Amino acid sequence: MSSFFTVSASRGKRKRSDAGTAPARKRNAPSRSQRDESISGSDADSDGEREEGFFAGQDEESETSDDENETAAEKRLRLAERYLENIRHEVDEDAGFDAADVDRDLIAERLKEDVAENKGKIYRNIADQLDFEHASRAATRSGLQKAVTGCAIRLPYAWTVSKDLVVEKWEIADPSVYNAQEPNRPTNATPRRNPKRLLWRKGNKNKKGDRDYLGHTGEIISIAVSDSGRFLATGDKHARLIIWDADTLTPRKLFTRHRDAITALSFRRGTEQLFSGGADRAVLVWAAAESAYIETLHGHEDAVLGVAGGLEVNQETCVSVGSRDRSARLWKVVEENQLVFRSGTNTRQKGLDKLRKGRFGANVDDDKKAGAHLQDEDENVVYAEGSVDCIALLDAGLFVTGSDNGALSLWSVNRKKPLHTVPLAHGRDAPLPPEEMSANADALTSAKPGPRLPRYITAIATVPFADLVLTGSWDGWIMAWRVASDKRSLEPVDKVGRIPPEDLDGEHASEDMGLFRGVVNGLSVQERGERGKDGLCVVAAVGKEPRLARWMAGKAPNSLYVFEVARKALANGTSGVMENGES
Repeated sequence: MSSFFTVSASRGKRKRSDAGTAPARKRNAPSRSQRDESISGSDADSDGEREEGFFAGQDEESETSDDENETAAEKRLRLAERYLENIRHEVDEDAGFDAADVDRDLIAERLKEDVAENKGKIYRNIADQLDFEHASRAATRSGLQKAVTGCAIRLPYAWTVSKDLVVEKWEIADPSVYNAQEPNRPTNATPRRNPKRLLWRKGNKNKKGDRDYLGHTGEIISIAVSDSGRFLATGDKHARLIIWDADTLTPRKLFTRHRDAITALSFRRGTEQLFSGGADRAVLVWAAAESAYIETLHGHEDAVLGVAGGLEVNQETCVSVGSRDRSARLWKVVEENQLVFRSGTNTRQKGLDKLRKGRFGANVDDDKKAGAHLQDEDENVVYAEGSVDCIALLDAGLFVTGSDNGALSLWSVNRKKPLHTVPLAHGRDAPLPPEEMSANADALTSAKPGPRLPRYITAIATVPFADLVLTGSWDGWIMAWRVASDKRSLEPVDKVGRIPPEDLDGEHASEDMGLFRGVVNGLSVQERGERGKDGLCVVAAVGKEPRLARWMAGKAPNSLYVFEVARKALANGTSGVMENGES
């Protein structure tokens, strides 16, 4: 059934034939189920995940198993017992609780979480459990001349790309190592905290027309790594998509099927299925493990600047945003259709002081709390949304987008308009001085300061099936947001990290200073420990200019920032995790 909300992606493409009239499949041609299994790239899917899928429900008929000579009900019972035994074994190893506590509380909680994840719903409320204010900070400066444009993380490693045609691999230090209290450690030996560069590969811009050259020839502007950590994908402005061996940074395959710059990349969770978005307005589907092209998804009317692979392993889906067509789209690859979500909302400055008072405390003039500069004379300014630039999934039914007017929006797949929009999430820039608005020297004496432009959201990251959203811009902060309990709005939590006290005491400390200078061109996050029990690791790629152009070019160094966010129980306890908030 199609409507204004649903658009068929197969328009202009071949139709799938019905089961009754389908031609006989060639003997050597793989079936879709075989292709899906190969895309997942996981041998465990054929045994472990298929056996654990009894939550989805099975046929109630009593059918005799060919291999084990048991009925369907007996098989479900056997699989359930095996599943519970595996959970009991894992919890015993991790926590060492007695059997009674495990059976009564922990196993029941694990079962609820697994069922919720199987349904694709948010089930973890972690935003309030993390100590963002006292997050430790480590950074390394890149020696590259041009901007860092993106990052990806799969602990203990991170990867970055830049406009210098360079792909780099970094090792992220473990806070449990450098925070450990070792009495035998020499007093002159300080454990490493900053990221360490392990490998790097550089392309060659003179090889642009060489189809046999396994390297980049243009500015690299997109990056993604698979959940398994096996494959790394990068895309450049010359429409070259390269699949790398993530461990050794050895190029495996070059694809040139896109017709313009590859602006967004994302792997589907738990698989090696890759989605790429380009300035040619297309979303392409790839199988990284087989180094194969699968399908092209058409529908966007402008460049695809953001794409996020689906979170459900058994669903071939992704979401994308189309820049100035101001739409987000949910793609269902198997069904060959798409859901269209129209944006284009305006954010008004009027009444924003009252809104921020409820968010950040009573003092709305405190820029360090509000993240914006408020003025009475321009409180009625309306900021139109011109482009939707980034997107991230929260669960199977919720996602968030960021726009060039600074709006952060929460969406549901059941509504074509946003559930909630946070205006000016990262505030506004200072007014433009008259000398930057006019070249006429005589007009400078009577000219008024220019408008205060909003800081658009340049990067978004989420934790799958959790209530946490992280955003970045160029105000020097990474902001943390929480999905409300009713799952219909976003609430501010805190800023990630804090300014060192010694910096605030200086004469040059200003109200709009942040933790870093530059534009957050990439943001990636991963939990530490089993289900995030050891906190959160946030990686930010900060460049001196935006990843897609050279406006706002500044003198900020290109850097890779790593924030370690501990759980509040750990940070306030005896573990000694970053009590001063600095590395």
